[in-house]
Amino acid sequence: MLEKRSVSGSHSASCGFWWRRAGIKLIKLSLRSLILAVCVNERRPFPPPPCSQSSGGGSTLLGYIGIDTIIEQMRKKTMKTGFDFNIMVVGHSGLGKSTLVNTLFKSQVSRKSAGWARDEKIPKTVDIKSVSHVIEEGGVKMKLTIVDTPGFGDQINNDNCILLPWPHAPWFHWEPISKYINEQYEKFLKEEVNITRKKRIPDTRVHCCLYFISPTGHSLRQLDVEFMKRLSHSVNIIPVIAKSDTMTVEEKQEFKQRVRKELEMNGIEFYPQKEFDDDMEDKSDNDKIREAMPFAVVGSDKEYQVNGKRVLGRKTAWGIVEEPTNHRSLCALARLLPRSHLQDLKEVTHNIHYETYRARRLNENGGLHPICDTQDSNL
Repeated sequence: MLEKRSVSGSHSASCGFWWRRAGIKLIKLSLRSLILAVCVNERRPFPPPPCSQSSGGGSTLLGYIGIDTIIEQMRKKTMKTGFDFNIMVVGHSGLGKSTLVNTLFKSQVSRKSAGWARDEKIPKTVDIKSVSHVIEEGGVKMKLTIVDTPGFGDQINNDNCILLPWPHAPWFHWEPISKYINEQYEKFLKEEVNITRKKRIPDTRVHCCLYFISPTGHSLRQLDVEFMKRLSHSVNIIPVIAKSDTMTVEEKQEFKQRVRKELEMNGIEFYPQKEFDDDMEDKSDNDKIREAMPFAVVGSDKEYQVNGKRVLGRKTAWGIVEEPTNHRSLCALARLLPRSHLQDLKEVTHNIHYETYRARRLNENGGLHPICDTQDSNL
């Protein structure tokens, strides 16, 4: 009887052990199913199994942490604060600067559209004008500022602007433009070095300069060369050939090659600069952009009725010329500015051009001494 009881006891113990194992497996399966349901509902990446190790050789994770939500946290915070982007347009009158900006951002954002009637001429003044708009797309807000330079290069003989110092050639000299760019750096620097700084420093620095080249089909003017050479180290310059539809396809290609050669011969750096490529992927993408430079563009911001639909175009004596929505250079410029390189333009402005100005300014004799002395006394 004793032996029989012992066998029965061992049997009941093994059954209990089996039921406990089954219960644990059932609980684990239920938890796994619950985690799967949560991940699917929240569209969250499925957590790795316990004791998994990252492919980069990092620390071993024993469960889901939530590091992958940092991007979403940054997105939400940025959506609240919004973005700033400041673009300058330079070129003589009649090259379609306002039209191109309106075409790129699909709205009436240029200074001409904001402040003057379409048929009214803008006064040729040396004063640099800017206008800001808040545009929104997909819940993302951006404060877009267009800086115009009316009167630049409108003198019949622009050679004087090379030979005469400022202010003897006030209507077409690059000094006011260079001065404006540096003033925005100075304004940002003074806010940055203050003891009590603003939570968010207003950014009025010029992130991009679209320089409009006349479609002569010959070569760059001396003014074009001097302007880009002098300002390429303080602002991101993107050269564009204006009104490229005035040239044939062959003339356009020859002119682009000639302009690229002249830029290279004169040591003019334009965006994106080769030395700022972060990796091979960036280099590959930027090489394609550099090969397309200068962009030969054409645009229109006026709507007309054609075959029962509203289209952007230009009215001529022969009819309506519809804007070429598949224009290669225009599409490439539209991808570069708002879509693919807008943030990089801001980073290059802050990390390269502004830092260069900041270092030079702080090393100058008499530069920001009152603020620096106050800070030194507190140390």
